[in-house]
Amino acid sequence: MATRSPRPPRILVVGSGGREHAIVWKLAASDRVGEMYAAPGNAGIAQLARCVPIDAADIDGLARFAREASCDMVIVGPELPLSLGLADRLASQGHAVFGPTAAAARIESSKAYAKGVMERAGIPTASYEVFDDPSGRGRLQLQSRLAREA
Repeated sequence: MATRSPRPPRILVVGSGGREHAIVWKLAASDRVGEMYAAPGNAGIAQLARCVPIDAADIDGLARFAREASCDMVIVGPELPLSLGLADRLASQGHAVFGPTAAAARIESSKAYAKGVMERAGIPTASYEVFDDPSGRGRLQLQSRLAREA
């Protein structure tokens, strides 16, 4: 059985958007939450939590801060730090993390991957093409094909 921490949990919320503000706002209303941090946060979040100037894509900096501040839980909002493996890194340090692993976040961070998953699973989705030629030839071929199908 888990033992209760002698102090309310310290929570780090990663991100600076409206979603993260709503999360911080709701957490701040609880008497079961201890210190709250946001990285990087925003002016609205700063009214409810201590904002720390660490970019959401700075995986090393966020992991170091979570460790040094003894954060009990980290909530990751944006897809970029998730796709860069922030949840994986934090979990390996022993933090409770709300956010998917890099592998699970791939369905959000890679539209080509997501479309492939939907196609293989038979989930209806708009047609798509994947281009990795920066010259733009693929785009012209797609425009030509779409014009013929119209």
